[in-house]
Parts: sequence; C-alpha cells; structure tokens
Amino acid sequence: MIILWIIIPLLAFVWWKLSKHYSHWTNRNVKQRRQIYGLGDNASVFFRLESFFDFLIRLYKEFPNERYIGMYQGTLPTLVIRDPELIKQITVKEFDHFLNHRSFLPDNIDPIWSKNLFALKDTEWREMRSTLSPSFTSSKMKVIFSLISECAEEYMKYFSTENKTVEIELKDTTTRFTNDIIATVAFGVKCDSINEKKNEFYMMGKRTTTFTLWRSMKFFFFSIAPEVCKFFKMKLFPGDIYEFFMKLIKDTIHIRETQGIVRPDMINQLLEARKGKKNYEDSSNGVIDTGFATVQESSIHTANTPKQELTDIDIAAQALIFFFAGFDSVSTLMCFMSYELAINPDIQKKLQDEVDDTLRECNGKLTYEALMKMKYMDMVTCETLRKWPAAIGTDRVCSKPFTIEPQLPHEKPIHLKPGEIVFVPINGIHRDPQYFANPDMFDPERFSDENKDNIKPYTYMPFGLGPRNCIGSRFAILETKILFFAFLSKFNFTVIDKTQVPMVLSKKSFNIVGENGIWVGLQPRTS
Repeated sequence: MIILWIIIPLLAFVWWKLSKHYSHWTNRNVKQRRQIYGLGDNASVFFRLESFFDFLIRLYKEFPNERYIGMYQGTLPTLVIRDPELIKQITVKEFDHFLNHRSFLPDNIDPIWSKNLFALKDTEWREMRSTLSPSFTSSKMKVIFSLISECAEEYMKYFSTENKTVEIELKDTTTRFTNDIIATVAFGVKCDSINEKKNEFYMMGKRTTTFTLWRSMKFFFFSIAPEVCKFFKMKLFPGDIYEFFMKLIKDTIHIRETQGIVRPDMINQLLEARKGKKNYEDSSNGVIDTGFATVQESSIHTANTPKQELTDIDIAAQALIFFFAGFDSVSTLMCFMSYELAINPDIQKKLQDEVDDTLRECNGKLTYEALMKMKYMDMVTCETLRKWPAAIGTDRVCSKPFTIEPQLPHEKPIHLKPGEIVFVPINGIHRDPQYFANPDMFDPERFSDENKDNIKPYTYMPFGLGPRNCIGSRFAILETKILFFAFLSKFNFTVIDKTQVPMVLSKKSFNIVGENGIWVGLQPRTS
C-alpha cells in the first residue's frame, strides 16, 4: 500500500507534466494533432507503421486551411510552416532570425560531425560556406564534366556486355555511381564500384548512409535526451568510419602538398583557404547553369574566407558531409527518375528523342553546353525532384525573438523565442494540389517554358531555400543528367515483375527507398 501511495501520485505528476508539455502549441492557439506522450507525432515512424515521407505528407494535409501547425518531434515542439509567404519570410527576408539548423547531436560530442557545414552555426557557418562556395559554381561544374562523363561511360560498358534485358535494383546501382563520382571529384581517388563490388570506399559509404534500427533509435534518443547521450558519449557513426575518413583526408593532403598536385575540387578549395587564399569565382561568367531547380548562391557566401586556420578535422568534416549527402540523396533522385521513366514510356521516348537529337548535333560526343541546353531533360529532372524530393523537409532554429503576425481571423500573434524550431515540409508542399495540379501524377510539362514561370514562388524547393540552401544542387543535377544521357542513349528502362507499381515506400528506413527495393529492367535499344 505504501508503494502504491508513492507510485500513483508520481505517475499522476508525470502525466500532468506531459499534458502540460504537449499543450505547448494549443496554449498558443496553434492547431496540433493528438499526441502519444514521449513519442509525439513521430510515433508511427518510430513503430515502423509508415515511412517518414508518407508521415510528413499526412501531417501536412491534417489542417489544410492553416498557415502553420504544431508538431512534436519526440518531446520537441516544432512549428510546421505551410504558407509560402511565411516560408519566404523565415528563410529569406528574416534569415538572420533563423540562421541555423537544429543540432541533431549535442555540441562537441562528435567533433567530425559538429564541424561539418550542415551542423556549423552563425559565424563559423558563414565562413565555411564562403570557403566552399567556389567549388560549386557552374564554371567548376563545366571543369568536372569530363570526369563524371568518363565514369558514366564505364557503367555503360558494364551493362552493355549482355545483349538482353538486365534486371537491376536501382539503389545499389546508383549509389555505386555516386560513390565513384564523389571519390574522384572530391577526393581524387579512383574507384570502380560497379566491377569491384566491395571496394573499401563504397562499403564505407554504404555503412555511413544506411540507417539501421540502432542508428534510427540513436537519432530519436538524441532528440529527446541529448544530455543523456552526451553523458554516455554516444556517437552517430562507428569509430572506424571516422578513422577511415580522417586517414583518407590526411593521406590526400600529404600527397597533394608534397607532390604539388592541384585538382579543381573541394579538398583543394579548403587547402587554399587554409593558406589564406581567397578564390571565389563568379558563376555568372557566361557558363550555362545546370537547370531550373538549381539554387543560387547568396552574396553573403562570396564575401570572406575563414579568419581562423582550418584543421585536418575541419577538412575531414566537410568531406564527410559531402559524402554523406551526395552518396544517398543524389542516388535517390536517380532511382525515382529511372522508375518514373520505366512506368511512363511515352515520357521516356520523348526524352530519348531529345538525347538522340543532341548526340547528332554533337557528332556523337556530348558536351557540357549541349547537355545544359536539353530542355526536356531538365523538365524530367525537375519533375522528379518535385514528386520525390530527397530532402523531404528542412528546419531552422529561431536565433532572435520573432513574431508571426496574424492574417486569418482565428489567428493570434505567435511569439517565437530563441531556440524554438520551425520546419518546412517540402514534400507536403510539392504534393499540394493548390500548387501542383494532380500532384501524384508525373508530369514534366509543369516545367516547360510556358508553365514553369506560373509556379508559385516558394512552393518548389527541392534543394531548400535562402542562404542556407543546399550548396551541392549544381553537382547533383549535373551528375544525374550525365548518367541519364548515357543510359538513355543505349537502353530503355522497362517495367519487370519486380517493379512495384504503385510505389510503396519502406517503413524501416528514414531514407526514401522502396519497400522491396526499386527494380527496373535495362533493355538494350534496337534503334
């Protein structure tokens, strides 16, 4: 009885505290869903009842008439922004009030992670972004065009050995390609992952970007109990992954400095910055940009180089995030572009006609300028990024007091305090019929010259928005277009027995992958 007299009041107190906590948004007159205490809105994802992609679209649709709604990531209150004008205000006009991303890991618990561009904050982020921006101009994309093209040709040779339809799982194939591109362009390392299936670079990349159940649980624990994770010194990745990247970077730096090797890549840009050299190259010098979806660099990124010396850890941290982002997210774009072409053969045929015409105009040798002038290739790429954005959402942390003024009759002012989080549901907005008619239909014509200017501003954002957008948009689009030009010149993507139509996303991964993989047939073209 004594134990009951202790336990019952304790449980009642905990319940009261949770009830108060999960009233954070309703107390501020913001709509929210009913919550599962301790798990918040993420309960269905945590229990693998739906994919994070599908969860976010369902959440977005819950209150269709609201400019913003409340969400809880575990126990963390988050304001979900649905209104394009409000998105513009937060990500662009009032950028200084929302400069940083939310920290997934407690600061200083994992130096190689906390020092990467995505995780850096305030002045450190501004300086690092300024340092890296020159590596991603359209001029630099033209320089690395040949490196990516050579890699694409190797893949064509591999699949051209058999004169029959080959069944391929797209995630496996495309991650091998993105791995080899990152290896050669960023690190100066030659990889052949399509022939050497288990080379160390690829296996490390796969381990880095695969979200196992334990790693997914780590993310959840980091969000609800960061201090506990810090106490137990929990890290996101195993130690050997960090050791691999640190050794790779140190060896690369040593070879380049001792042998005087200069390559037009990110590592070279960081080494130049370490020497105090400013090397920003304006991308508006006549070189054609990579496409409609490309995000433009803000002028704040072209101002200054770092004021403090970059360490090997700083350089390794940027290499890791570049690898982490480029390995999986670009392969996601490639997977779903292949899938959509397979299930929409009329669209594929139209794109192949453009490929054939371009090849004839280039006398059989593709050039950077010719690829960038391919309008339908860009339309297909843009539509894939709309329907299947790899970055399904983006967040910002309020750094200065900010008030969302009421516009609708039932709204009241929302006073955001420093540390509070806002979230933009990119895939929800991309699938909203008020912005994109028949949003579940794959229709590249949305991005034709006649239609793309009618897209409402701040409703299409596959690479994020504002000064904190994705630095690698040009790189992602370029390697995608090169690979598809090579594939479509020689093959058809076809539906096979293993192709899942309609697509069902896996509930077991934060990454956007098919429930049973993403399978298509690769059929040699007969004409």
